[in-house]
Amino acid sequence: MPKLILLRHLKSQWNLENRFSGWVDMPLCKEGIKKAKGIAKKVFKNKIDIAYSSPLLRNQNTLVRILDYVAHKYPIFIHLDKGKMKKWGNFIEIHKNYLPVYISENLNERYYGKLQGLNKQKTIKKYGLKKVQLWRRGFNNDPPGGGEGLDEVYRRAVPFYRRYIEKDLKQEKNVLLVASHNSLRAIIKYIEKISDQDIVNLEIDYGGLTEYQFDKSLRLKKKNIL
Repeated sequence: MPKLILLRHLKSQWNLENRFSGWVDMPLCKEGIKKAKGIAKKVFKNKIDIAYSSPLLRNQNTLVRILDYVAHKYPIFIHLDKGKMKKWGNFIEIHKNYLPVYISENLNERYYGKLQGLNKQKTIKKYGLKKVQLWRRGFNNDPPGGGEGLDEVYRRAVPFYRRYIEKDLKQEKNVLLVASHNSLRAIIKYIEKISDQDIVNLEIDYGGLTEYQFDKSLRLKKKNIL
């Protein structure tokens, strides 16, 4: 049975500072990097055939860090979005020691609009806990300044998942997806058929791992929190 492993990126510097990150790019913090070895042991107890991630540094950096602990396995990043990275970043073959990692903005974190860069606790004091919680976890609650609701993240992340990742799973490949909190929440909502109301309760910790097993028809057979 093919497996899908979802991994939220390790803690970034702005996670450490309790800021809204969104599409702002920043690296992992030292605390996050220290956990890479333990995560790698859990992920690579399975044979991983292919990986997906977003262009955000914290996601790609997480992949690179955990692969440091896998002998003779290096990531090669393949861009799927339009532009010269897709057009010119081509090659003839991938050596068996490389793990192909497909990259797309469709897997990015939600865009937080005017909240990006703000301290979360100070934002709660200004707007109130209930409103901020809905901006962070609700399904169709848009953050101020043109931010994305989870429904909008769902409309980009889930079609991508169905087009690429489901195709790999149908070919019985084991897939690793390293992404941000809300793109993963959107995909989990789709896989587990979570309602718009109940999705507010879904939380994934930094470095959180969820493993799904499917049958050949992609019916969900088993879920493990690793």
